[in-house]
Amino acid sequence: MNTQPKKKLLDQVRDLIRSKQYSVQTEEAYVSWIRKYILFHNKTHPLEMGKPEIDAFLSHLTDDLNAAPGTRKQAFVSLPAVV
Repeated sequence: MNTQPKKKLLDQVRDLIRSKQYSVQTEEAYVSWIRKYILFHNKTHPLEMGKPEIDAFLSHLTDDLNAAPGTRKQAFVSLPAVV
């Protein structure tokens, strides 16, 4: 019987990123974008969200925060690590 508690979502993401041998900087960036995505959607778990929520988050970056295209792309590529 496994008595260890299940890891939190962002810890699971970190483990996945490390298993792919990404750099520490990439790990930090991905985790940061995922955290912002979750908070933007009022702490909804990413498994409960899909393409409309990703589109809304990316639109928010562009429309409300005037994010550069590179910033938006970085956010976009980080989200599949969690959805």
